[in-house]
Amino acid sequence: MFIGEYRHSLDEKGRVIVPVKYREKLGETFILTKGLDGCLFIYPFSEWTLFEQKLKQLPLTNTQARKFVRFFLSGAIECSTDKQGRILIPNNLRVYSEIEKDIVFIGMSTRIEVWAINRWSAYNEEEFSAETIAGQMEELGI
Repeated sequence: MFIGEYRHSLDEKGRVIVPVKYREKLGETFILTKGLDGCLFIYPFSEWTLFEQKLKQLPLTNTQARKFVRFFLSGAIECSTDKQGRILIPNNLRVYSEIEKDIVFIGMSTRIEVWAINRWSAYNEEEFSAETIAGQMEELGI
């Protein structure tokens, strides 16, 4: 399970160190792709396989389903860390996520989210308050 928040910086070549606690659980190869809300998703290969199976079950004749599949698969790349524990974030994914330098890794149980620090800060200011979350938890039965 991925939990916690870790901050790192992108180097001049577009590489970033993946937090040690996450590397241990990711395995040798994993998938980096576009995520929702302007972040990137990292899936361990086993979780990606389950997600991909769900994508394959979506009806090809449904326009929204095709857009959803394209969104995730077009940006997906198989990754592994180098000897220093870094991954290269391709330019197209840096542009999509607006990652320039400072990055936040967020553990989300079965996946990791990778955020540009400015987007993560703005999201937190906009979306989070203890009162709002408590109300939504009650609505969801949590």
